[in-house]
Amino acid sequence: MRKAIGLVFIIFVTLLGCRTPYEPEVPATELRVLVVEGYLDTEGLKSELKLSRTAPLGASSAFIPELRAKVVLKSASGQVFPLTETGLGTYIFERNIDEKQSYLLEIELSSGERYVSESLQPIVTPEIIDAGFKRDEEGVEVFVSTQGNANADDFLWTFEETWIFRPRIRTSYVYVPEIKNVRDQKEAEQTSLCFKTEPNPGILLETSSRFKDQLVFQKTITEIPTGDERIMERYSILVSQKGLASKDVPFWEILKKNTEDIGSIFSPLPSLIGGNIKSLDAAKSPVIGQVSLGVIRQKRIYINQVQVSPWNYLDPKFNDCVIGEEVVLAKDYQTIFGNGAVVPARPFMVGTSIVGYYPSSRRCTDCSLYASKLKPTFWID
Repeated sequence: MRKAIGLVFIIFVTLLGCRTPYEPEVPATELRVLVVEGYLDTEGLKSELKLSRTAPLGASSAFIPELRAKVVLKSASGQVFPLTETGLGTYIFERNIDEKQSYLLEIELSSGERYVSESLQPIVTPEIIDAGFKRDEEGVEVFVSTQGNANADDFLWTFEETWIFRPRIRTSYVYVPEIKNVRDQKEAEQTSLCFKTEPNPGILLETSSRFKDQLVFQKTITEIPTGDERIMERYSILVSQKGLASKDVPFWEILKKNTEDIGSIFSPLPSLIGGNIKSLDAAKSPVIGQVSLGVIRQKRIYINQVQVSPWNYLDPKFNDCVIGEEVVLAKDYQTIFGNGAVVPARPFMVGTSIVGYYPSSRRCTDCSLYASKLKPTFWID
C-alpha cells in the first residue's frame, strides 16, 4: 500500500506539469502527509499497522517511517490494547478481542500530533473454501474460492510468495584463506540452497454479491508466466483474505484505479483519497490511509516444478556461467581463490587424490548473493 500511495502522489504532481519548466512553491507540510495503513486481526494473528510520512519528490525513499508513536486500540467498553513498535514505522497488534464491540484507533506521534480513526466494527471474514492453481499455456494461475454473507460481502486479498532459489552452478567446496586450502563446505557455509520472499504489491478486491449465492469461485490471486524464476524448484504462496466494511470499499477502489490507470487524466485525483483517519489537532494535519479490523483468513499452498513441467526456467544473466576448463592447482589456490570472486567448483583428481579444482565465478555459484540462506520457519519440504 505504501508503494501505491507513493505512486498516487507522483501521478498527481505529473498532472500539474506544463510545457514550460515550472517549479511550484509547495509548502513542506503538504509533502509530509501522515500515511496510516493496516488491517488488524481480531483473533490473535500477528498483524501490522504502519505509520509513515510522504517524502518530497527527489528523496531517496518515497516514505519516511514514523517512529516512537503511541498507538492504542480502544473498545467501546473502555478496554485499551496498546500496539508494540518494532521499528521502521511498524506497530504490531496480536490480540484476541471481542468482535461484537466497536473500537477506535488512537495515534499520538512523538511530536504531539494526535489522530483517531472512525468507529471500527470488526468483520468476521468467511473462511477460504479452497486455494489452488491451474496450469495453462501461459503459465500458472493461483486462485482462491470463498463465499460471502450478509456481514461480509466485500473482500480484499493480499499475499506473500516464497520460493527456493538455486545458483546456476552448485558447488560444495570452499577455499579457506587461513589454511590456504580448499575443503568441503560446512552446513552453514553452503551456497546452493536459498529462499526468496516477496510481499504482494497489488490491490485485489471483489464483491461477493455480484455472484450467485455470493460464491466467489476461483478468484485469480496471481499469475506466474512459464519459465519464471519462482517455480524453478519449489514455490509457496500465503494468501490472506480480509473482509471489508462496505464504507471502506471506495477508498480501496480509488487507490486501485489511481495505481492501475497510470497517466490517465480520467483517474480520480489523489485529493479524493482520504480514508478513515482524521487529525484531532486544531491545525488539522493532513493524513491519508485506512485501518480495518477483522478476522484474517489464510491459506498456504505449495507448487513443485514437477507439477507444472515443462517449465524451462532460464535466467539470461547467468548465460555466461560456466565451469572453467583450466585446473587450478594447489600452488595457485591463494592467487585464484584468495579474493573470493572465483571459487572452486569441481575437483580434479589424479587416482584417488584431489590435486586441484576447476573454477567458476562466485556470482554463478553463491545463491546468497540473490536470496537468503535462512530457511523460513513455515517451510515444508
